[in-house]
Amino acid sequence: MRKVFYVLSMAASITVSAQEKPAQKREPGHKDSNRMSQMYDLMATPNMFRTASGAPGPAYYQQQADYKMDIELDDKNTKLFGKETITYHNNSPESLEYLWVQLDQNINTKDSRSKLVESQKMDPAYKPDAFSRRYMEDAFDGGFKIDYVQDANGKPMKYTINQTMMRIDLPTRLKNGEKISFSIKWWYNINNYRVIGGRSGYEHFDKDNNNLYVIAQFFPRMAVYNDVEGWQNMQFWGAGEFALTFGNYEVNITVPADHIIDGTGDLTNRPEVLTAEQLKRYEQATRSFDKPVVIVTQDEAERAEKGFSTKKKTWKFNAKNVRDFGFSSSRKFIYDGMAVQLGGKMVMAHSLYPKEANPMWGETSTRVVAHTLKTYSKYTFDYPYPKAISVSAEDQGMEYPMICWNYGRPDEKGYVSDRIKYGNMSVIIHEVGHNFFPMIVNSDERQWTWMDEGLNTFLQYLTEKEWDAYYPSNRGPAANIVPYMSGDQKFLEPIMTNSEAIHQFGSNAYGKPATGLNMLREVVMGHELFDHAFKTYANRWKFRHPTPKDFFRTMEDASAVDLDWFWRGWFYTTDYVDMGIMEVKQFYVTETQPESMKDHKIKRGRFNEDTGPFVYMVADGPDAVKQNKKALDAKDVKLLNDYLKEKFTNEERVKLKAPKYFYEVTFDKPGDMLMPILVELAFEDGTSEYHTFPVQIWRKNNQTASRVFATEKAVKKITLDPRLLTADIDVSNNTWPKEVVKDKFDTLENKK
Repeated sequence: MRKVFYVLSMAASITVSAQEKPAQKREPGHKDSNRMSQMYDLMATPNMFRTASGAPGPAYYQQQADYKMDIELDDKNTKLFGKETITYHNNSPESLEYLWVQLDQNINTKDSRSKLVESQKMDPAYKPDAFSRRYMEDAFDGGFKIDYVQDANGKPMKYTINQTMMRIDLPTRLKNGEKISFSIKWWYNINNYRVIGGRSGYEHFDKDNNNLYVIAQFFPRMAVYNDVEGWQNMQFWGAGEFALTFGNYEVNITVPADHIIDGTGDLTNRPEVLTAEQLKRYEQATRSFDKPVVIVTQDEAERAEKGFSTKKKTWKFNAKNVRDFGFSSSRKFIYDGMAVQLGGKMVMAHSLYPKEANPMWGETSTRVVAHTLKTYSKYTFDYPYPKAISVSAEDQGMEYPMICWNYGRPDEKGYVSDRIKYGNMSVIIHEVGHNFFPMIVNSDERQWTWMDEGLNTFLQYLTEKEWDAYYPSNRGPAANIVPYMSGDQKFLEPIMTNSEAIHQFGSNAYGKPATGLNMLREVVMGHELFDHAFKTYANRWKFRHPTPKDFFRTMEDASAVDLDWFWRGWFYTTDYVDMGIMEVKQFYVTETQPESMKDHKIKRGRFNEDTGPFVYMVADGPDAVKQNKKALDAKDVKLLNDYLKEKFTNEERVKLKAPKYFYEVTFDKPGDMLMPILVELAFEDGTSEYHTFPVQIWRKNNQTASRVFATEKAVKKITLDPRLLTADIDVSNNTWPKEVVKDKFDTLENKK
């Protein structure tokens, strides 16, 4: 007779209960069988513009907008004057009867509707200046003042302004392959962003009566026209940032002669605007790869602060293939720089900052810029632009091609707390990192904030950890998103929500997507597969306009990992992760049939058999007590040992495992979000082992899953997700034996 042995589970068990789900609950008996299904119901059908692989298709196109601008900054009256000529190239298959131009400064007009869309409540107390501005003073007179819109021959063009968008009607349709040039002249009052708010404007220093300007959204900019939405002309309400078209820029900026400025693109007339000594220092900076060189010193900046020159200088910039332009100007600026080697190319890292930012900025800013360029390039593509600039601007954190403004300065005595130090470094990494997302991988921020903020925050986390393994990162680690994920569902939205409809903007658009990508890398895919897929996405869509589906599809296409369950749960819902250890059954091996098995048929495949002999698994409980069984080495079971001698040589038997202890662990999932099961077994001798079960373990049962662990040593403790890698919102059900969680009262009593 053929000898067969089986594993049979018994009734005795040890159970760990799960907590109640917070906020969002499903009806009793609910079963969602769709969690592992493909996302055909959520993603647009692939086409010749965007393929099923997530790559640009053979018919993919994008428009181009080139700008020639003359800008003048009136420091005395805090006004900006501009004139631009835009050349718009229609590469789309459609003919266009009108063009849409963005007027983002119009969010600051007196009659701006953006001020009317937020609910208001009466504050219990006001500072006098705040009360005066809110209830007594006229609103700030911001927004573009359009002098004219003219065609290439100087003739007026018909235009209509709708809040932050301007439609320019064309006399004849602009056909595929054609281009049109037109000019706009404008001016506007620059906002004091620390008083009025805004992503750009000026900061005023009362002590020396100087201004520090960070200027962006300062010119009428072409809206995007593409295969997904046609004209992307959603209004600018304040939260959703910008969708922009790539092009080439020639920009001349006239400022007071004692100002130092920098901006997007190459500075083409450096000898005309810097002194001979400053030029010499700049050249030295281009050869310094280990530390910054100060190009404009603090002594020079302090002398300039007192001058208030009435003369002017024009700084000339040229930028190729950028989606926007920004610049910063002040007579207060200290200016330093160092070189960065990236793939055989030299790139400059720069910082501009007032004396109030020293010594912190001089010590760290440019070094952090260089580190960011190196790290982001490693995970995506070599930084293609000639420079990256970090500008010190309090209460700011904003990005533009090659330039960004960042908050964080010492106090008046020069003291820098860890909060300020790491906060400043993090914002520099984040804003410099935006050069990659969305300045190069050019997603639509107005619609999908997470596509730049979330991806960038994820890379920020990797960059922080490469700077210092113990860096106190706020976003990225899975445990850090738990308070948000376990919050009131009334104030949570899926990541795939428009920017203006999000309650908790930072957690939703920055933290949750960054955490999701980190979990994919650490838990689901592994570093090698994730990094290759992420780099593939970055390279496929650099200097192009990707959508969420392009990202989702590329990550799967380049890794052969099915992630639809993850996108569906983590991005399209507010489902949370909550897994627990529901039950643990302990078994011992024997060849003596337990009493409870007398009338039980043993199942073998599709058939039931009641012939033996068998090796029995006795559950820890009454049967084990009656037989006075102890944990045996499986090889000590005579029936099994006879089989092993017959089947294996002596050398082969020595290599076989010798389990003594058997544990059947049942996991449950009170939360609706799927996630792999990560388990640590801690043994009585102080050693441990780690097991990972892929998310597909839930594919046939959305609520429970079981695994058997056969060990040579007794298990003292079983822990689910011991490293807190899955954003599990309730870890009280994650251990066996169940640990009693002490409340704060008990802790205080024990201290007395």
